[in-house]
Amino acid sequence: MEARCNAGLRPFWEYHFLNTLDLLDRLVAFSTVSADSNLPLIDFVQTYLRDRGFECRLVADQTGKKANLFASIGPRRDDGIVLSGHTDVVPVAMQAWTSDPFRLTRRGSRLHGRGSTDMKGFLASALSAADRIDGKLLKRPLNFAFSHDEEIGCVGVRSLIDVLAKEQFKASLCIVGEPTSMSIALGHKGKLAAQARFSGEAGHSSLAPRFVNAIHLACDFVGVLRRVQDEIASVGFRDADYDIPYTTVHAGKIAGGEVLNIVAERASVDFEIRHLAEDDVEDILGRIRASVGSLTEIEVCNAYPGLATSAASAAAAFAGRLLGKAPLTKVSFGAEAGLFASRLGLDTVVIGPGNMDQGHQPDEYIEEAELQRCDAMMDRLIGELC
Repeated sequence: MEARCNAGLRPFWEYHFLNTLDLLDRLVAFSTVSADSNLPLIDFVQTYLRDRGFECRLVADQTGKKANLFASIGPRRDDGIVLSGHTDVVPVAMQAWTSDPFRLTRRGSRLHGRGSTDMKGFLASALSAADRIDGKLLKRPLNFAFSHDEEIGCVGVRSLIDVLAKEQFKASLCIVGEPTSMSIALGHKGKLAAQARFSGEAGHSSLAPRFVNAIHLACDFVGVLRRVQDEIASVGFRDADYDIPYTTVHAGKIAGGEVLNIVAERASVDFEIRHLAEDDVEDILGRIRASVGSLTEIEVCNAYPGLATSAASAAAAFAGRLLGKAPLTKVSFGAEAGLFASRLGLDTVVIGPGNMDQGHQPDEYIEEAELQRCDAMMDRLIGELC
């Protein structure tokens, strides 16, 4: 039997002593698909945290329709903790959901809803912890960094990081709450996304050999990508902690031509490089550029760095105190952790409830036990800060 979790929407003045399930119910109800505004959710969270003594500020995007939220409580010191998470979710269109994706639904121990795993479960646990904090008892500050547009390439958090970098913000470490089944992830791959565009010559297909076919150039380019991939797989840097232990090069989309009886004048290939933090992605891109001719233009559309935190780092040690014997791991998906580490110099790990196997799926869910484990981590974190 299905049961709805706290489906009623409460007015702001009733947001007191909410548990993690209450908060997850509220957060899932905000349809924060990356294409839409996240401001209703951010407004709710900002009011909730201000009522609990946090100092809050927004960093809006250029449209004014989205914003990052940075919130702090405790003394003004440089040895605080940052808890980071994104507020946007992937679309539900064309997915076969069996319940309303924006209404938390319980089936046994599973809590279904878009973002329940990726990653509103972590946000709900962090906000629930905020309700249990007495700011006067904190010896070190606690900071929340909630971002927008992570799902389209870790885009939104960069403006927040720019502001913090300008202010020379410092903290002891950062925990990014992507789903790791509460394991301690010390690394993730970086990503470079690009488009290669090819210029050919239009002409009647009966005279095809007289003209340069842009589709043929695009196919030759895919061959270049495959050769570079083979070289990396054979002699490149390897890290056995990843499912795929080396940097990968992938052609994801190819387009070109107008009609069958005209030689294609234009074509394009969208491709990506998902790279180990130890690999120089610009060097890999340079090798690809050097293998193509002047009829090819390559434009980088997005890039974010990988993460490689040492098992001997202070962040790993701190996480170990919070989680005891939790395994150390690395995750294959990208995250904002590499940006916090590379641009702010923060010792960063990835820890969060749920498993990414359930993320982005129809009927996405998180196990209630995972939220309980995250709540326990938050309690120990509060104890460390006190």
